[in-house]
Amino acid sequence: MNLLERLGIKALHRLDPEQAHALSLKALNSGMMPLSGVFTTPRLQCEIAGLKLPNPVGLAAGFDKNATALAPLSRAGFGFIEVGAATPRPQDGNPKPRLFRLSDDAAVINRFGFNNEGMEAIALRLANRPQGAVIGLNLGANKDSEDRAADFATVLAHCGPHLDFATVNVSSPNTERLRDLQGKEALTALLNGVMQTRKTLARPIPVFLKIAPDLNEQELAEIAEVARDTGVDAIIATNTTLSRDGLTSSHRNEMGGLSGAPLFEKSTRILAQLSALTDGKIPLIGVGGIGSPEQAYAKIRAGASAVQLYSAMVYQGLSLVTEIARGLDELLARDGHSNIKDAVGTNRKDWL
Repeated sequence: MNLLERLGIKALHRLDPEQAHALSLKALNSGMMPLSGVFTTPRLQCEIAGLKLPNPVGLAAGFDKNATALAPLSRAGFGFIEVGAATPRPQDGNPKPRLFRLSDDAAVINRFGFNNEGMEAIALRLANRPQGAVIGLNLGANKDSEDRAADFATVLAHCGPHLDFATVNVSSPNTERLRDLQGKEALTALLNGVMQTRKTLARPIPVFLKIAPDLNEQELAEIAEVARDTGVDAIIATNTTLSRDGLTSSHRNEMGGLSGAPLFEKSTRILAQLSALTDGKIPLIGVGGIGSPEQAYAKIRAGASAVQLYSAMVYQGLSLVTEIARGLDELLARDGHSNIKDAVGTNRKDWL
């Protein structure tokens, strides 16, 4: 992180977190922010569900909910980008304030509740997406929907032609009873509906499933079984947590999903368990608490084929993306790996 970026982060942290987030998107779109481009090497180039990635460091959903900064983000160093979540109809989300920095814990709590401009507005922007970038969309359901499971298929049908992948998000804790859709029967029905919709696309795309970190062994085993049976192309582990263990910041008791550094160990253990349950047959994307090349590498060695970032950038800036990609390359070289795929799952047992 250079001095300019450090000063920028300090200034943003003087603002309300949601205002600061909106301002960071405006700064990206202004063209004033220096963007590093995508760092890649033969060691970092990889493939997930047929998607060829220049590096395995992705942007997690939630940063660019409405796909308003696709062009600058495609030049910011990410190997792939996930925007959204998008719902069929626009919705305001939960009342403000709904985003909280926990600086002492290097963490964030949010209870946004799928605030977004709706699939039609988002699809128009995706239709004008930059070429060459790998871009996916997190699919969501409207809070007041009579058939939330059908909402996911609706968004896929509308936005799918402009995407490289889509993620079924049934793991946000901020829409009441959404996580109930992670149950075996409900999840099977939901995913079967999404997969049927995928068949109607002129260019079928990979479908990922994003799961919560607050799952017991039985629930995790059922999700792995459903993912295999329905043909899910990859699993993203994990979303935010409801746990508040070990937090010290003043906002620690705010309702919502916790992300950032405190999530690292919990999410990595879920990742490793899922890797064992799926026996490496389903690619996994590791998310939760990554703030350094070493932590990204730990996710890879626990079973992830790629990783995603978000909350750490609140504290370390956008330069963290390239820092992690470069650091991963060095760590792979240090351990004698010619490609990242050779490191996947090599240390899984230590997380079980």
